[in-house]
Amino acid sequence: MEKKNQSFVTTFFLMGIPHPPELDAVLFGIFLLIYALTLVGNLLILTVIKVDSHLHTPMYYFLANLSFIDAWFSTVTVPKILMGLLSPDGGAISFQSCAAQLYFYHVLGGSECLLYTVMSYDRYLAITYPLRYATMMSGNTCALLTGSIWLIGAILSAIQTTLTFRLPYCGPNQIDHYLCDAPPILKLACADTSNNETVIFVNIGVLTFTCFFLIFLSYVSIVRAILKIRTAQGRFKAFQTCASHCIVALCFFLPCLFFYLRPGTKEAVDVIVAIFFTVLTPMLNPMVYTLRNKDVKTALLRLKSRGIFGKRK
Repeated sequence: MEKKNQSFVTTFFLMGIPHPPELDAVLFGIFLLIYALTLVGNLLILTVIKVDSHLHTPMYYFLANLSFIDAWFSTVTVPKILMGLLSPDGGAISFQSCAAQLYFYHVLGGSECLLYTVMSYDRYLAITYPLRYATMMSGNTCALLTGSIWLIGAILSAIQTTLTFRLPYCGPNQIDHYLCDAPPILKLACADTSNNETVIFVNIGVLTFTCFFLIFLSYVSIVRAILKIRTAQGRFKAFQTCASHCIVALCFFLPCLFFYLRPGTKEAVDVIVAIFFTVLTPMLNPMVYTLRNKDVKTALLRLKSRGIFGKRK
């Protein structure tokens, strides 16, 4: 009988980033610039890797996948932030759209988490087994690993999304976040969410920690292999090939672990942490790989030369 008086939510409202209203225009400009740089940077990396045959190697194959994920990862989150800053009604999002955002957010996030792990394994093989590397990391192996990454990410995200949106939502509809993520949505459910919170911990926390631990083990082995290289130049070259990956992995994992392994203690600082790995990291990745990677910089110069030559012609 009580269910007759319940009105189920059809539209949610994202509260967005806490800030004074007078900063709307400033924040809109900042996030629009970040989004533009993210798309341009990652699309440029994708183009360079596709066009330049020198970069048709497993390492850059995985880097191209990372750029593809980052471009879409930013697209899933930033446009909605911009809409919320542009209009008072910009934070409104339908029940179905919220479910879709949560699903794609976790597909891309989970796939990126697994991709960093595979990239560290790739560097481990390249440095530890240089003579057998080409056969161990063949084209078929790369495709199989990438397909597995996307499949696992899709399955885990489907579980997360289904469990979150099968709950009844019959009370407040204001999500205390700038995107549809499971923890703030569960606070609005008019049912017990303890099972969902356990799934979040296992699905996100344990996966992230396991990937981080495997990356750590890979780099311990990599450091040992580098120290065995006799020449200083050889050690420096080996270290340089791994430094970029290590930087972007830390930028993703540390904020992610901080955010998802602290359920029930969400504070203002968590918003900043979430912005870092959902908005800033996708922009920083192409910059790190471009500025620190000699092969990518050389390929960019070759691409530029071809463009200039084509115009002259």
